[in-house]
Amino acid sequence: MRTDESSHERLAAVADRLLAHPFQCWFYGDSVGFEGLLAASDLLGDNRWRDFSHGFFRAWGARREPWGLDDNTAPGHAMCAVVEATGDQLLKEAAVALGHQLSARRKVHGAAITFEDTLRSLRQPYGDVELSADHQEIMENPGAGVWLDCMHFDPPFYAHLAHLDEGLDWRDMAVSEILAYRDLLLNPSNGLYRHYWLERTQSAWIDGWARGQGWALLGLLDVAHGAIGHPRLDEVAGAALDLARVMVRLQRDDGHWWNMAHDPRSGEESSTAAFMATAFFRGMSNGILPETEFQEPADRAKAAMIDMLDNDGNLMGVSAAVMSALVDEHYWNVPLNKIVPWGQGPVLTAFAAEATWNATKR
Repeated sequence: MRTDESSHERLAAVADRLLAHPFQCWFYGDSVGFEGLLAASDLLGDNRWRDFSHGFFRAWGARREPWGLDDNTAPGHAMCAVVEATGDQLLKEAAVALGHQLSARRKVHGAAITFEDTLRSLRQPYGDVELSADHQEIMENPGAGVWLDCMHFDPPFYAHLAHLDEGLDWRDMAVSEILAYRDLLLNPSNGLYRHYWLERTQSAWIDGWARGQGWALLGLLDVAHGAIGHPRLDEVAGAALDLARVMVRLQRDDGHWWNMAHDPRSGEESSTAAFMATAFFRGMSNGILPETEFQEPADRAKAAMIDMLDNDGNLMGVSAAVMSALVDEHYWNVPLNKIVPWGQGPVLTAFAAEATWNATKR
């Protein structure tokens, strides 16, 4: 963006472009998108983005049933924040009902199934890539699975519900579930999380999708902050610190990360810088990430993010909905320059997280 624009104008442009997105009830990326809208109102002292979010949530809450297949992607954490700010009892009832609905899903090794039929996400690869005969055979009937993105959806939502409702032990659900995701998806050989786990193969697939590490890290940090007092909280905070350190090690000199964080062949993608700027500033504010290790990487990530903002408030270089595939090459070929909640939202949360961090140092 132009160097003479004020921060206020810059952030308002980003938020307005996000406000124009055709949100649905619900889709992947809504969580960080709506968190970004709330962050914009907090930062700029303008309630229009919060009011839009409140109205959207309330409209959904009034007609929330029948439940949908993608209700696990509902921005529950943001809903809880709006309930706290407004005292809206209808929305509170809807959020609690959603929590009960999500907590009742079938689980494998403690993690809720994302898709009973993973063909809702698995697809033939982008690019000129042919699957092997073995992979094609899996595609015929891949069965159920658990996806990395969900580390940002359900567990932080449960942790926030613990402050609003006493109907279930939401705090324990948040901690237990996010650690179950870790156990299924973490590759201990490189410290990165894999994109998904298939029940059919009893194994996790696809190392190092960089934006996915952002979903995981923000989820771990939000649970570690929201489930204070849980006996396994140090384990959650430790998992967050471990992943953050791996991402610092893989950060490029220009502040960005490769599309697959560990693999330069995967090419460019810009949303990871926004996710990591948010995570690093937030983690320092919460006392989980040491300033001595994360201040400089956070500043570089934010600078890299700002460099990708155009004059209209669009974060350029963001990939489309990645979906998923059985081969790494799929991820290298996802279309870029999409103006989407998982690009615009984390820009706003990154500015908000930095502001909170700076306030803690005063």
